[in-house]
Amino acid sequence: MQLTPEELVAEFHDAVMELYFARKRIAHLEAENEMLRVRPAEAGPGSTEQTGAAAETVP
Repeated sequence: MQLTPEELVAEFHDAVMELYFARKRIAHLEAENEMLRVRPAEAGPGSTEQTGAAAETVP
């Protein structure tokens, strides 16, 4: 399949935009993960309270 120069540029632009939004999502998930990791430490040892995604986990 041959692409014209304009199509190649459009494909490249699409790939760059996908990467941009994927990196933003990764940064958001890393921040959320860190927040969830800190929350149990703040509750102290022996705390059984579950919130957020951890409470929704089904074995």
